[in-house]
Amino acid sequence: MSATAAGVPIDITYEGELHCRLRHIPSASIIQTDAPVDNQGKGAAFSPTDLVGAALGSCMLTTMGIVAQRHEWDIAGTRAHVVKEMISEPARRIGRLSVTITFGKTLDEKQQRLLEASALACPVHKSLHPDVDKRVQFVYPEPA
Repeated sequence: MSATAAGVPIDITYEGELHCRLRHIPSASIIQTDAPVDNQGKGAAFSPTDLVGAALGSCMLTTMGIVAQRHEWDIAGTRAHVVKEMISEPARRIGRLSVTITFGKTLDEKQQRLLEASALACPVHKSLHPDVDKRVQFVYPEPA
């Protein structure tokens, strides 16, 4: 089975001891999750909520990459650092995702504006509930 207009299939197996194995069907790529230490797990792998933070950072970089590629700009080496913070009230959930995107190359104002807008319009950013505090900072090198 492969990705279709109807969706991308992912198989998930609970392996016991709060550990899951995830298989992306189109690519056969495997990742694993484990419950975090602060929620009865071993923290031996990404937790499901860690994957949300990772998805946000990688989606922002990918979306910027699409824009950069379209304009023939080189943003290779751009990095995202994500810090996920959980809250417990009124229910245990992601409370804040802080993202710092650091560019390794100097960009002009137009490039910065377009890349920032594309990052903030990425599908993961747009899919997160408005109650999740999303803080995004863009860091550029000092002009030469």
